[in-house]
Amino acid sequence: MSDCLVQIRWREAQLSLALFNGSYLGSKPTGIGVVARDLIRELDPLMVPLLDPLKGSRPGSIPIRNDLMPELGMKAHLRRLIWTQTKLPKIVRKAGSPILLSPLPEAPLLKGIRSVVIAHDLLPLRYPKIEPLLLYHLSYVPLVLNSARKVLCNSEATARELNGVLGIPAKKLIKIPLGFDRVNLRPLSLERKPFFLVLGRHNPHKNIFGILKAFSQIKEKDMQIWFVGPHDRRYTPRLKKCSEELGISRRCKWIPWVTDEEKLRLLNTCQALLIASFWEGFGLPALEAIACQTPVIASNAGALPEVVGDAGMLVDPKNAEEIATAMRLMLLDQSLRLNIIANGAKRLKVYSWEKSARVIESVLEDL
Repeated sequence: MSDCLVQIRWREAQLSLALFNGSYLGSKPTGIGVVARDLIRELDPLMVPLLDPLKGSRPGSIPIRNDLMPELGMKAHLRRLIWTQTKLPKIVRKAGSPILLSPLPEAPLLKGIRSVVIAHDLLPLRYPKIEPLLLYHLSYVPLVLNSARKVLCNSEATARELNGVLGIPAKKLIKIPLGFDRVNLRPLSLERKPFFLVLGRHNPHKNIFGILKAFSQIKEKDMQIWFVGPHDRRYTPRLKKCSEELGISRRCKWIPWVTDEEKLRLLNTCQALLIASFWEGFGLPALEAIACQTPVIASNAGALPEVVGDAGMLVDPKNAEEIATAMRLMLLDQSLRLNIIANGAKRLKVYSWEKSARVIESVLEDL
């Protein structure tokens, strides 16, 4: 990028409402990375310029270093935290932008930077584990949430947790339902194949052990279950061993990552999506499945009931028998499937990245 173009973009940033902290963006996004990528596409680039580590073609973006993304591991996470406290304040001040908009609870502290952050859940506090990031979740994240001018919550469940657990004032919390990519997530009218689909990481709260136990009760030998999500050396080997002990390892497929095109095809060919987590702050895969007219078997905990509603089957995540029963019904009851799909079309009207972006821009204007 030429120096002249960089200077033009800095001048454009000085007229903006906020800078979007894109340091979490990566080439293989999952979870928060997907939210950040899809949301920035709908935000007005003149109102909210992007701090862009990928050097993309978005108008008005400002390039930043590209070694901070989560897919690069723990060292990148630490680099990002240090960069956020030391370098990011200087970038915000140079841009002259009044607010920093962050897609997760990460922002400079004690630097006089006004921030608006998006909160997704408090899972690390709900299910704490002794690990390097525990202090990050116990201290840094609450500090960021308390110091932010506004906290955008992806669901009512998340807003209630922030207020009840961390004491974030309700007047500072604004519900911003997530959206879905209408280009890359749509029905393709493909033939359904004999497999259930699970999207997401292998963390304990995802209840994959429970899903494996439930699937072991499905006796159709040609039926498989595919797990698509980043492998974790803390959990994935134990999950694979569990599948062996249950005698279903040959019917389990473990895929670390797929492209948007591959995910679209999987969602359009699976029998149903399973998201039987013990807790979700939102549950984006459920919305993605509904967008593809794919039935959802979802947990009745956290935000999933408000996201899925009657566009899926809600189950007790602690009851493997109940999960297995839902799986059987999805395979056998065609009228149930058609009813769920019809209800899903109504649910989709509630969720839109464009709507989310307009609400966020309104919040920034008010500030």
